[in-house]
Amino acid sequence: MTAAAHSVPAHALPAAVPPFLAADVGGTHVRVARVQASAQPDHPVQLLEYRKFRNADYPGLSAILAEFLGTGERPAHCVVATAGVARLDGTVISANLPWPLSARRIEQDVGLDQVYIVNDFEAVAYAAAQVDASGVLQLTGPTSAPRGPTLVVGPGTGLGAAVWIPTAHGAVVLATEAGQPTLATTTELEMAIVRQMQREHAHVSVEHALSGPGLMNLYRALCALNGQAPTLATPDAITAAAMANQDPLARESLEVFCGLLGSTIGDMALQYGITGGVYLAGGILPQIREFLLNSSFVRRYLNKGPMREALERIPVKVVEHGQLGVIGAASWYLGHRDDPRV
Repeated sequence: MTAAAHSVPAHALPAAVPPFLAADVGGTHVRVARVQASAQPDHPVQLLEYRKFRNADYPGLSAILAEFLGTGERPAHCVVATAGVARLDGTVISANLPWPLSARRIEQDVGLDQVYIVNDFEAVAYAAAQVDASGVLQLTGPTSAPRGPTLVVGPGTGLGAAVWIPTAHGAVVLATEAGQPTLATTTELEMAIVRQMQREHAHVSVEHALSGPGLMNLYRALCALNGQAPTLATPDAITAAAMANQDPLARESLEVFCGLLGSTIGDMALQYGITGGVYLAGGILPQIREFLLNSSFVRRYLNKGPMREALERIPVKVVEHGQLGVIGAASWYLGHRDDPRV
């Protein structure tokens, strides 16, 4: 992804598409960029300006966009990638955002002509084709695969997933809510953890375990099962203690996390008919790349009976790129701006 993120002077870019805004709205941070189309088919998006904001410091996305733009000229269009489902009225159904999100309200507040909202992992899937070899960590499978349905999935504040499907008339992306189905377990320990979680949640979803808050849930459940009081208060603290081998329950939590992640992604690859590859994105995995590489992830991913042979043919890689969401959102916009249905 590195080449797609180079900042360039505005006068060097083609003028066919005026500069526009692209934002990636997560549960913890918002990333905003002023972008424009490039002349490079392999890297169609170039960033003119980019900033990262902490959600807790602002009353809403309008305030963030207004600060980003300052007193300068307003672009006509903005595309927002966010976790959740966009309604036809421009609002969003989401379990992970700190404040309501409305395209029409943002247009009024910031002075934009049109705000588009797209699922965050649908946007990331549009950026998947721009991933450079230097931006990934290979976990399993061949280095490359025939062009085919590609899964982009990642745990962050929640768990998002989308499928990139090549067709004769261009790529189609299937947005999903893969974090919401019921979590499937394999080991006795995982079953005990789910039973512990069910004391607080009638429905234990995939992202109740496979997300930042999910890692906290795993840790608290293991503490309860071992009769110990939790001493770590954040997902970052758990991952740091686990990777430094300073806390046995933190390490066990991260091991369970990696095992469940492998098993769940193997399920997704089979359910969605993936052949072109699996890209793991999100905020957590780049922090634990070596731990993940040496965990039970691959064994659990491949543990699908006679379907193991099919999964062995699929490259599985960790994508490392902080600007992936905004590049994906911009890529989505460039592919949809002339669609009258948008």
